[in-house]
Amino acid sequence: MTNNDILKKLRVALSLRDDEIVSILELVDFRISKSEIGAFCRREDHPKFKECGDQVLRNFLNGLVLFLRGPRENPKDPKKVREQIRQKGKDTAPKSSEDGNSGQA
Repeated sequence: MTNNDILKKLRVALSLRDDEIVSILELVDFRISKSEIGAFCRREDHPKFKECGDQVLRNFLNGLVLFLRGPRENPKDPKKVREQIRQKGKDTAPKSSEDGNSGQA
């Protein structure tokens, strides 16, 4: 399993958008653009694919700890943070129509 695979799986599991991953990396003073995150999440045969290095993944994991748990001085409850993430994901999910119609005429 590559660093890219790990990043993609965590991104999906936690319902994170590219801008949220950028914010998580900023928690550990690591600057990266949304387009670079997108390049890490592409298929290996895509022309804009970029390999996720150890430094990027390490900083993402350290930032994720701060994001979920908070700093030692002011810890958060990771269960509450994960629940907020799940609720956010439900809010952004596509809505199905009430009548079961898929919008086709």
